[in-house]
Amino acid sequence: MRYSRQEILPEIGVQGQQRLCAARVLVIGAGGLGCPALLYLAGAGAGTVGVVDFDRVDESNLQRQVLFTMNDCGFPKAAAAKAHLAALNPEITINAYDEELTDKNVISLFSGYDVIVDGTDNFVTKFLINDAAVKLCKPVVYGAIQGFEGQISVFNHAGGPCYRCLRPQPPQALIMNCAQAGIIGAVAGIIGTMQAMEAIKIITGHEGFQPLSGKLWMIDARTMETNTLTIPKRKDCPVCARSAADI
Repeated sequence: MRYSRQEILPEIGVQGQQRLCAARVLVIGAGGLGCPALLYLAGAGAGTVGVVDFDRVDESNLQRQVLFTMNDCGFPKAAAAKAHLAALNPEITINAYDEELTDKNVISLFSGYDVIVDGTDNFVTKFLINDAAVKLCKPVVYGAIQGFEGQISVFNHAGGPCYRCLRPQPPQALIMNCAQAGIIGAVAGIIGTMQAMEAIKIITGHEGFQPLSGKLWMIDARTMETNTLTIPKRKDCPVCARSAADI
């Protein structure tokens, strides 16, 4: 009964639900993007969901990080997320990693998962996620938000481009994060929910699904205008144009 409303969809069906229940999805960051992504992945029955976050819940998070409540303030985000997701769906396995993602642990963490969801807000971690995912042949569902704007893409999927095909190197100019530039919570909800949908599309693999591989979808919530850019796979990409052993 739990999954009946999605199993009746021909693109999901019993086979798609079985694939979801066998899937392992790792979400990096239990913030504005990670919270809605985690909720919908757990609700859909993704069999194993991991969450990596070394931060603690703060009252200023609650405007957009919809997984948490006031009672969670001061507690580790990863542990609080696990508790809420387990209450939502006790049938799945939830792994909480109360640690920072670094070059020391990224390979071991990624190795146990099929799909990586990037809910981070800084370029250093995004490049780390991309490079490790390319090395291990893991698809990455990318998201980014600021102010009233958001964007989403799928990288390193089925031979498609990676994040460095879009941004070969970190920007030289100072880029503010959400804490500095501000963010409206609903935009985080839009992009985070779309990230969950892209992960579900990748996992279930129906021929009618077209994941955002090679595309960057963007929205400006002030006008609700959207734009989609094509991301070509670069032959001179500093990461995905190399062999996995050389990364």
